[in-house]
Amino acid sequence: MMRNPYDVLGVPKTASAAEIKSAFRKLAKKYHPDQSKEPRAKERFAEVGSAYEILGDDKKRAAFDRGEIDAEGKPRAPQFEGFGFGAGRPGAGAEFRHFGFDFGGGGFSAESGGIDSDILSELFGSAGRSRTRARPQAQGGEDIAVTIAVPLTTVARGGSVRVALPTGRTLDAAVPAGIEEGKSIRLRGQGHPGHRSGPAGDVIVTIRYAPHPLFKAEGRDLRLDLPVTLYEAVLGGKVRVPTLGGEVEMSIAPGMSGGRVLRLRGKGLPATGEQAAGDLLATVRIVLPNSPDGELTELMRKWRDHRPYDPRSN
Repeated sequence: MMRNPYDVLGVPKTASAAEIKSAFRKLAKKYHPDQSKEPRAKERFAEVGSAYEILGDDKKRAAFDRGEIDAEGKPRAPQFEGFGFGAGRPGAGAEFRHFGFDFGGGGFSAESGGIDSDILSELFGSAGRSRTRARPQAQGGEDIAVTIAVPLTTVARGGSVRVALPTGRTLDAAVPAGIEEGKSIRLRGQGHPGHRSGPAGDVIVTIRYAPHPLFKAEGRDLRLDLPVTLYEAVLGGKVRVPTLGGEVEMSIAPGMSGGRVLRLRGKGLPATGEQAAGDLLATVRIVLPNSPDGELTELMRKWRDHRPYDPRSN
């Protein structure tokens, strides 16, 4: 004798259709014979399917709640005048089938009105469909995955980029400010068309940072080589430093050695979500004049002969 379908699915009588469907999905996945290692998985899977065949159909569920059919979906004796027939009258089962019930043997079927084969197909692919009778159904179109290189200036400010698809189409994708490299943007309904009136797939755009002539991204931080003159390194002073938001002024301390890294807080990539804004890390590069300078050369000879030092001693 079949158990109460509410007990089988573990839902109360007040459960919504969505709650019943969710319970069935969870149990069908747990007990599917092709995947489950649970004891008596095949029997439990059939029991779960039969319970959902009753509760997943509004008419059958209402009939069960009124006591007009039992847990197997069969009419309760002795009579159901409301449906216009008696228990022993020939053709009674056929009239029940007219209302969407099928009392034939062999367990539940996706076509009997209770089990939606799309659910099993979603959970188990072809293995799930093999448990139900094949029937034409709408199929969603495939997604299209592309990767695009986005300029750091667009990443910093936000904007849109033109995306070329393998199909030959082009479309624009909105890029939120500060998006992380490797993140994806989903353009719904822009992929391959569906079949049998199914929905179109999506376009999934993966973001990469395009090379920049000045900056190199490291997470949220940006790295920059900062050229300074020999006299700026020796005497110190103010220098203009480029950022993605425009130039800013930075102080160079007297006696600044090449290779030192100066930090401009908050001047990297902007904040996004839980990620704070990055910093700009400027590495000092001392640059000599392009053309030879006799005075500088003579001064360096004197330094070498009278004030030598070894920067590689350590």
